[in-house]
Amino acid sequence: MTTSGPGAAIDPDHRALLQAGAPAGDRTGASLGARLRGVQHFGVTVQDMDRAFAFYTEVLGGTEIMRDGDFHGEPVHNTLMTDQEIVAREGRIDPRTIGVPDLRGGTQRLDVRFVQFENVVIELLQYRDAGQPMGCGDSWAAPRDHMSPAYPRSMHICFYVRDEVDFDAFIGDLEAECARRGMTQVRANRTITVRTEAERRAAPRSANTIKIREGASNGWSIIYCKGPEGEQLEFVQVLGPVRQTFADALERRQGRARP
Repeated sequence: MTTSGPGAAIDPDHRALLQAGAPAGDRTGASLGARLRGVQHFGVTVQDMDRAFAFYTEVLGGTEIMRDGDFHGEPVHNTLMTDQEIVAREGRIDPRTIGVPDLRGGTQRLDVRFVQFENVVIELLQYRDAGQPMGCGDSWAAPRDHMSPAYPRSMHICFYVRDEVDFDAFIGDLEAECARRGMTQVRANRTITVRTEAERRAAPRSANTIKIREGASNGWSIIYCKGPEGEQLEFVQVLGPVRQTFADALERRQGRARP
């Protein structure tokens, strides 16, 4: 998101392409997949920008790329909120009741920060009231509860854990560091049945990780964990046969993509 109002300029590089016509190797008529370069980022809308930013940079070690904000105005509002406004209009309900801020009039604003990891970028987004300082304080909308990954439309962010890391120890250290910072919502599931939060905390370290050692996923180890905003996170090690499966698939794809 790089547009902040009705008079925003077209990116100079994009303008040059438009003026020059189709570049050499134009893929306009190719399949949709052939027109993509890959995934650019995953976005997470947060309740507390400072808290989320500290988690992804200071705890998980990402690097800030850039931050921008105060986005508002009709083009921004329409780009982000048109579908929900149609739903509200058709249902004759107040758009605010289904989480539509007033970016059009500027009563609310949008701030963003981008964080770089080795193989993925995460965008943090916060919608706030105009009178609140950029990048801090509470979000305009209340957070949603009951963030089960089984809900359709749910998404998650998955991080690689390095091959040489003790995977069972990793999540214990992550929870301890987040608890020290007051990020009490950062907690991982266990592979054994626990009925209370006290039982979850008391579970043995060996229960942190599910390790798959048969079938197509042989070599895959998984931790499911909630982040500081309640977002769903996954941490994986990809070793053994399944690692080769992914490597072979990437090699085949790159071979098809070569001119």
